[in-house]
Amino acid sequence: MGLALHSPTQAAAGTAGATPLRGAGAQAAQKTAPTGSGTVDVALDSLSPSTPTAGDTLKVSGTLTNKGRRSISAASVALRVGPVLGGRSAIEAVSKHMAFGAGPEGSGIDDKYTKKVAGLAPGVAQPFTLSVPVSKLHLGSDGVYQLGVTLTGKTAAQPWQQVLGVERTVLPWQHEPAGSKTRTTYLWPLISATHVTAETGSDEQQTPVFHDDSLAKEIAPGGRLQQMLSLGSKLDVTWVIDPDLLASVDAMTRNYRVQQPDGTTKPGTNQAVAKQWLNDLEKAVAGAKVVALPFGDPDLASLAHTGKNVSGSLGHLQDATDVAAITVETVLHVKPDTGFAWPADGAVDPSIIDVATSAGAHAVIARSDSFREAGTLPYTPTAARPIGGGTTAVVADAGLSKAFQGDMTRAENSTLAVQSFLAQSLMIRQQAPDKQRSIVVAPQRTPSASQAQTMARAVQALQNGGWSQPQDLAAAAKAKPDPSATTHVPSARSYPAALRRQEIPKRAFEAIERTEHTLDGFKVILTDSSRVVTPFGRAMDREMSTSWRGHAADARTFRRGVTSYLDGLTKGVRLIDKSETKLSGRSATIPVTVQNALVQGADHLTLRLTSSKPTRLKIGNGAYAEQPVKVSGGHSQSVKFTTTANANGPVPVVAQLYTEDGQPYGAPVTFDVDVTEITATVMLVIAGGVLLLVLAGFRMYTQRKRAAAREAGGDLEGPGGSPGGGEGAGPADGAAKAVTPSDEAAGSTPGTGAATASTSGATTGDGSRATAPAGDGTTSDTLQKSRVAGPEQPSDPAPDTAPESTDPSGTGERVDR
Repeated sequence: MGLALHSPTQAAAGTAGATPLRGAGAQAAQKTAPTGSGTVDVALDSLSPSTPTAGDTLKVSGTLTNKGRRSISAASVALRVGPVLGGRSAIEAVSKHMAFGAGPEGSGIDDKYTKKVAGLAPGVAQPFTLSVPVSKLHLGSDGVYQLGVTLTGKTAAQPWQQVLGVERTVLPWQHEPAGSKTRTTYLWPLISATHVTAETGSDEQQTPVFHDDSLAKEIAPGGRLQQMLSLGSKLDVTWVIDPDLLASVDAMTRNYRVQQPDGTTKPGTNQAVAKQWLNDLEKAVAGAKVVALPFGDPDLASLAHTGKNVSGSLGHLQDATDVAAITVETVLHVKPDTGFAWPADGAVDPSIIDVATSAGAHAVIARSDSFREAGTLPYTPTAARPIGGGTTAVVADAGLSKAFQGDMTRAENSTLAVQSFLAQSLMIRQQAPDKQRSIVVAPQRTPSASQAQTMARAVQALQNGGWSQPQDLAAAAKAKPDPSATTHVPSARSYPAALRRQEIPKRAFEAIERTEHTLDGFKVILTDSSRVVTPFGRAMDREMSTSWRGHAADARTFRRGVTSYLDGLTKGVRLIDKSETKLSGRSATIPVTVQNALVQGADHLTLRLTSSKPTRLKIGNGAYAEQPVKVSGGHSQSVKFTTTANANGPVPVVAQLYTEDGQPYGAPVTFDVDVTEITATVMLVIAGGVLLLVLAGFRMYTQRKRAAAREAGGDLEGPGGSPGGGEGAGPADGAAKAVTPSDEAAGSTPGTGAATASTSGATTGDGSRATAPAGDGTTSDTLQKSRVAGPEQPSDPAPDTAPESTDPSGTGERVDR
């Protein structure tokens, strides 16, 4: 089909049905040679004029090829005319070489119009040309006549004159212009396959990327679409245009890029060709009737049979219809008619009608081999059929519509197709000459260049004939319906199985829906969402195109490309992975980095940091904290969260981006926060335990000192039985003096006048405890407290545990990563 993604399979398809002969069968085929009227292949390459009048001279030319094994002598080629045909089925019989019978091929013409042919050797081709005045054909009343070109001659094996070759065709004959002409609408489709990918450049112009440059070949001089445009501009036809084609060619008029087999892209170079084609098209459609299909020419039958069961699919059809009118008006500066729907091959059923009209279409282009007549109507009815709900089925004639679907590269095939088309058209009028009818012809969507040339010849001859007049599609849809024509829409069971096998599968529509869901979540974070909404919206329209029929593998490749590219864009805004984070303070900040690799800014995002164990590690004031995020294109931003640790050890933490409506965006990032510093609470517990140990040791120490002092008490008593050696130095009841460690360490001795006392005070004679003053004026209780709180002498060691502050540390503490 000459499509961007579609593989050229026509040649293979043309030979796929031929089964090679094997063994003895092949040898038999080689030995068997044509005989009788099949000995010579008569190729009818041209016939002019196709619709002759009384004063014309009919000129016929072609080629004679001897397919036999013996030479042919005494040969001549001549025209023969058969009787007038009685109906459309008779025309089909002639086209299939089933007319004339086995005898002489019609009536001969005057011998002077017979041309002698030199001997035909086996396998040799020889051209011929015959010119015969129409008056010598002896045509009678208006109608369609059989016309034959025969070669007669003899061989050595059969030395008598006989018909050795024949070619049959039909000749429409309209003696004078008809009083009531058939109104004929011929659709002229400008439709191609998908050429543009979803990918665009990062520049301001969003340079589009094409799959390949095949579209340039189609619109270049001699290309298929250039031929369609050039030929159609000379005809009175209704243009049926896919806006995707216009958008694609318009994109080529500026900078564009083309994908290469290695995955890279290179600049496109066909801007001049694209500009010329669009300029020519704009001139051609000025003042003409233009029908715009929904953007991308969506497959209505696939939507009806599988797509409508997937949420959102019908919404794409509405969007594609809305975009169609805008695109055509912008590019061609004409207002198109968007009220027509055209299912593949004009095959319809109730569900297709429902889907086709759901986007606003008021008419559906069907075809008569689908929309069959219920009765035995003896003539071809008018195309318009009211089918209820304000909808009109415009039923194109199947015979006329399929006239040029074969291989038109051979001149013979093209000539016979034109003659058959014209004969069928005339026969439609001959069926009911007093009943004027409106006929529509809807050919194949993407005719080849040779098919387009053949179509143009036929339409030009039809418009020059005396029995038909052109009419646009809108007028055909409004024509008065034939009351005898059926208005019953075919059931779903009658939909052709071959067409159903070519439909877009349900999984494809599900993939489109996933793309739509991803796009909805992506566009809300962008500062300029139109840069992605427009290209991806059109890409989803293209995913539903009718052109994918017969090219399922290419369709899958295109869908995967759209999905992959969108996923890559969404991952452009993401959280940077974090390794384990060490928290070296009771409180600190944890940074989380958001990266934006897009060319535009990301906004309307919230970053949430969540602690899996908030009793051990708080984020902010609880289990999680959130902060808004806004990152410029091509930049990264670190978002800091305040944390408070209550215990040592690792705590898993999850960072996740969210959109404004609370939906997660992108993949979460999980990392561990390892708390390595002892917290204030733990320090208090440890300090309390150490203090208890110190006090217990001190108590044991003092008790031992007291016991030693009592044992040595007799030696230390002074005169008068008082310890200390000084008068009045101790209590009158003779209580023993306790020597403290500090006294001993300082080298003090009794009797020096320094006041020494028990840490618990001296015991008075009445059993009460008295507090003796120390030598420096302090009480022994005060002295005891000072000994516990710190060293009494400069030489004493300092405590190994400093006082703990319960205030939180500053947020600027270092976080090791």
